[in-house]
Amino acid sequence: MRYYGLIGHPLSHSFSMAYFNNKFKNENLDCFFVNFDIEKLESIKDILIQYPDLQGFTITHPYKKAIFQYLDNIDENAKQIGAVNVVKIDNDRKLAGYNTDYIGFQGLLEESIDNMCIKSAHVCGTGGASDAVVYVLKNKGIDFDVLSRKNDSYQRLKNEGFHSNELIINATPVGMYPNSEGLLDLPYATANETNVFIDLIYNPEETMFMKEAKKHGAKTFNGLKMLQLQAEAAWRIWSL
Repeated sequence: MRYYGLIGHPLSHSFSMAYFNNKFKNENLDCFFVNFDIEKLESIKDILIQYPDLQGFTITHPYKKAIFQYLDNIDENAKQIGAVNVVKIDNDRKLAGYNTDYIGFQGLLEESIDNMCIKSAHVCGTGGASDAVVYVLKNKGIDFDVLSRKNDSYQRLKNEGFHSNELIINATPVGMYPNSEGLLDLPYATANETNVFIDLIYNPEETMFMKEAKKHGAKTFNGLKMLQLQAEAAWRIWSL
């Protein structure tokens, strides 16, 4: 049996194990997916020893950047993004890092702004998921700013409010299960029907971020499609 897995902490919110194990069952594949909830990334060394048949794994918060130190090879897209969310283990037990988050977000973005005239975007968060979002926005030629708690960017947005034809993306874990009541401090009351709010969170299905935006007529999307697209891209990498 071939093993695959997910590395991160915490993983109580993740659908990946169920997603992949259902896929393996439906496609009659002799594979199994395991969650590796580790508080320190250095535990990856123990995982590789304990699971000699591990063929690859996906990576989630908070290790998408820290994983670089354990990789033997890094795909060019992942290098440019500065984050890895997929690792393939070859026959020599060498680790190669890739990024499929940008593939997932690109598909989600194209669906969510279909035929809309989006002029600019606000990206909330500075982690690995945010880096993939920024990579796609650059390639699409969409102007953006990245909001961080380390400076006054959130306060500036609160003072200014949202403008028409803007895209707002939550690339933070705020509002993710089990802390589903979490809500970014944003000027939701200034949103309108020309705005699109994308939450990369998929559990819960509708976050507080989405609910508040929807109250003011904005279109909202969660991150489930991104999860599915990036997962299928990960499987293509593992299957090469």
